[in-house]
Amino acid sequence: MPSFSYKARSAEGKLVHGRADGEHVHQVAQRLISNGVTPLDIQELGVVAGIDLEKLGRKIGIGRVTTSDLVMFSRQMYTITRAGIPLLRGLRGLIASTHNIMLRETLEDVLQSLEGGRDLAASFGRHPDIFPQLYVSIVSVGEATGTLDKSFLRLTEYLAMEKDMHDRVKGAVRYPTIVVITIVLAAMFLSTFVIPKFAPVFAQLKGELPLPTKILLGSSAMIRDYWPYTLALVAALFFGIRHWINTPDGRRRWDEFKLRVPVMGRLMYEATLARINRSLSISLSAGMPMTQTLAVIARSSGNVFMSEKIQLLASNVERGESLSSAAGTANLFSPLVLQMIAIGEETGALPELLDEAAGYYEREVDHALKNLSASIEPMLIVGVGGMVLVLALGIFMPLWEVISKAGQM
Repeated sequence: MPSFSYKARSAEGKLVHGRADGEHVHQVAQRLISNGVTPLDIQELGVVAGIDLEKLGRKIGIGRVTTSDLVMFSRQMYTITRAGIPLLRGLRGLIASTHNIMLRETLEDVLQSLEGGRDLAASFGRHPDIFPQLYVSIVSVGEATGTLDKSFLRLTEYLAMEKDMHDRVKGAVRYPTIVVITIVLAAMFLSTFVIPKFAPVFAQLKGELPLPTKILLGSSAMIRDYWPYTLALVAALFFGIRHWINTPDGRRRWDEFKLRVPVMGRLMYEATLARINRSLSISLSAGMPMTQTLAVIARSSGNVFMSEKIQLLASNVERGESLSSAAGTANLFSPLVLQMIAIGEETGALPELLDEAAGYYEREVDHALKNLSASIEPMLIVGVGGMVLVLALGIFMPLWEVISKAGQM
């Protein structure tokens, strides 16, 4: 429950101040008035100089609703609907036991929306930043068909698989990310503190300096003596690329580029295909129409390039093509998966075959993750070796020339 600081006047006219807990400002004010105190100012704790620290923290990602929170909530909703507990009573219990502030406030709004006459899917749809559109659509189908418990069970399994894959990808890229950051920091340290020590020696040498030496001295001088300009250039480059990515054409090209990056691009592409197949499977199992399912997946794919492929797939299906034929036209799935989809359409077991296709791509992703370090290590070795080679040539080539000239005298 939020805490508030207040300033007020007592019945004798004395100025008093203190703290009180309440759901909102009006509740605290009514409590003070009932105690014979006239409130003058009530402010929620955490608000400093007109800035709500809690809201600011949410904007930068602190306290946001994670996939783990959504998995737990879906599992709890499955238990509630499976046991036949009324939604209003079940939601009140969840609100009292939910530790995430943002999720608790969202559920409070959902509860008020339900009490106002809206259905559960529409109440969830009021919070698209918490409940994805696919989530809302499956809940809507569950309400319409009377299978809300099965819908929450499918969502629990789906989100748990999504979280597991996301965690595995995140863990696999942690090592190469640390290595790359270490290389960059080492290069900055050498350019700032080590190479300048050799500059006076190189200045006394007669003759033309080798190209690697010029590169080292120039980069060192830029970082050490012109760091404000270097920093401004890096910042301008960063914001320029960011602005370009925010344009429609830039976003599409950037998303396509990410999928074409060696090693990691293929990994992200297959992870996206696994997510698409899993979303199709769970949606069709819940009873959603194919075209609506594809439209929802296209809007929530998170990749503009893949969204265009899925929209092409949806357009072909709307024109009467089968899913396997439309997927072949969109060049979205591998031949093996296309055969699985075709068999699923022929046998009437499309959701099960799509689920198996998702498992196929997930196994491919798992295999790629296990071999990720072995695939990236050669690139890292080449990068580190190249940096060491430039440093060695830049520092020792002038010294070798001096030594060779001294030996000839």
